[in-house]
Amino acid sequence: MSRAGAFFDLDRTLMAGSSGVHFGRAAYRSGMVSRGQMTRWAIDHLRFRLRGSTDSDTDELVRQVKDLLDGVPERRLKRMVPDLLAGILPRIYPQMIDEVRAHQDEGRPTFIVSAAGDGIVSLLAGVLDMDGGIGTRYQVDAEGNYTGYLDGGLVYGEGKVPHMQRFAEAHGIDLEASWAYSDSASDLPMLELVGNPVVVNPDAELAEVAKQRGWRVMRFEKLGRRLAVAGTVIAAGAIGGSGTWLAARRRPRASAGRLRRR
Repeated sequence: MSRAGAFFDLDRTLMAGSSGVHFGRAAYRSGMVSRGQMTRWAIDHLRFRLRGSTDSDTDELVRQVKDLLDGVPERRLKRMVPDLLAGILPRIYPQMIDEVRAHQDEGRPTFIVSAAGDGIVSLLAGVLDMDGGIGTRYQVDAEGNYTGYLDGGLVYGEGKVPHMQRFAEAHGIDLEASWAYSDSASDLPMLELVGNPVVVNPDAELAEVAKQRGWRVMRFEKLGRRLAVAGTVIAAGAIGGSGTWLAARRRPRASAGRLRRR
């Protein structure tokens, strides 16, 4: 027998901002990426934080992931998971956890659907006591190293639909009776796939669509543009370290400059 379920996008829906920036920090600390790459990711995160993602952003992401993961041992990424979760979990919206629990109390299973890696998506779903996750899979060769290529396509935009359909069929989920939550117009295919679409802190395009179609809208985003800019600049400067460490590095140089001017 089929039953209704609830599907939640991750970035800017279940959590504030993008999980990608926290992957970047963990990758930097592990030595996988450089300081310059981390800074570029922080700027990309700011753009995503303020206006959402675009198809061109996603194409660039796939290219970057290919370059980054090619030849990297799968075990190395698994060792980054505690650091990654430490960045993501404090950013989970309490309002969305309440929404997840409300569905569970009504007997509906809950799932995360995200372009993020399937391993971290499934693990995060388990930590949040949700019923499963659908994320992007990456090929691993016989030696246990990533090839950099996708296994089954990117779980993004239109790409979410076949993954959700297969998942629903395997788990006995009636999509017509189900709910889906997202913040971005890029997820319109996901929202249109279910009978009960809900938009969360939507971008301008999705907000207009929701208004025209009478969809439910949840708004609780507290982070203003100035705070978003300040937070991202700090993230780019600290590059996974502490702000106090950065300040300590800067103070001697500033003092030396004043002495030279004197």
